[in-house]
Amino acid sequence: MGLSQVAVLASAQTELRPAWRDAQHIDLISSVVTNVFKGTGLTLDDVDFVIDSGSDVLDGRSISNCGFLGALGAHHKEEARVEEDGLWGALYGVNKIRSGASQIGLIVAYSKPSESDIDLYWASMVEPFYQRPVGFGQKAALGIQAQRYLAAHGIKDDALAAIVAKRWADAAANSKASIGEVPDSAAVLAGAEAAWPLTELMISRPLDGAVAVLIGSGDVARRTGRPPVFITGMGTSMETHALAERTENKLDSVANAARMALGKAGWDSAAAADVIETSGSSVIGELLTFEGLGLAAEGKGADVASSDKINRSGGALPADPIMATGLVRLAEAAKQLSAPVKAGAAAPSKAIVHGTGGVAMQTNCVFTLEV
Repeated sequence: MGLSQVAVLASAQTELRPAWRDAQHIDLISSVVTNVFKGTGLTLDDVDFVIDSGSDVLDGRSISNCGFLGALGAHHKEEARVEEDGLWGALYGVNKIRSGASQIGLIVAYSKPSESDIDLYWASMVEPFYQRPVGFGQKAALGIQAQRYLAAHGIKDDALAAIVAKRWADAAANSKASIGEVPDSAAVLAGAEAAWPLTELMISRPLDGAVAVLIGSGDVARRTGRPPVFITGMGTSMETHALAERTENKLDSVANAARMALGKAGWDSAAAADVIETSGSSVIGELLTFEGLGLAAEGKGADVASSDKINRSGGALPADPIMATGLVRLAEAAKQLSAPVKAGAAAPSKAIVHGTGGVAMQTNCVFTLEV
């Protein structure tokens, strides 16, 4: 175990809320940066670099990270911005440490979609001359994706609603997401239409919040006094921009990213994982992710969706802090691997983490973790 190994040392999250009305971006960021060091024996002075993930479009200003450098702890440090979900920021950071250039990195992702028009945010990503003027965006793309999938595989709406209800219940029990009344299947089906056949609760709920993850070399990890959670594999891939040109009823980029990550980790399949934390822009996106990871056959994602090892934190459906969701999945998976185990229970040793971005989950990233 040498310098090339990289571990998750610690993480910190704010509560994920529909709106943080009494806190600005800088407050959320400084909160997680302050808290992530607790119990590690490390301080901000030990950090070699800071990588932040956020969106200029959501923030409403260009190069918005420049206004947050102090809160990020990036004063007089190497700092980089990744304009994608925080899991890609973690990928960048892991490679910096593996190169031998650094030993400790701080990855921060944040979001305040409550201050933006989310539909316009997604519309900014689609083709500007023919699609954007007619209102094509995230919801329309997710609706089309769902129509195709349900028509091809004959899955009923009540099966989807049961999955969504379980995610909300798990989030209420196990996550830092603000959950009021937990919807049951009937409430999911009775919700307002987002894009037929999806109701509002069948697509991910944008929330405000921030997350920080501290990563370090294997040598540093063993000095912190905590059981190291090693990042053993990573992979990323992207679908073509045009929705009509993508493979129908598949997310090829999930399969490609998983193949890279599993190959680097030396795993035979994702089924080896004891903990699986995925992101999904919709309930159909979740099912496509399970199939892309190889956890289920094509059209059979619903068969594994209720597994106790999948999205114990609730996943992205009840809590999607855009630009931070994948990094939250990494933090949640690492915590589950390092948490105390009840007497007589088997300790989890492996995890799969998945993040996504873009319209209808155009980009996808997969990590493997091991203790």
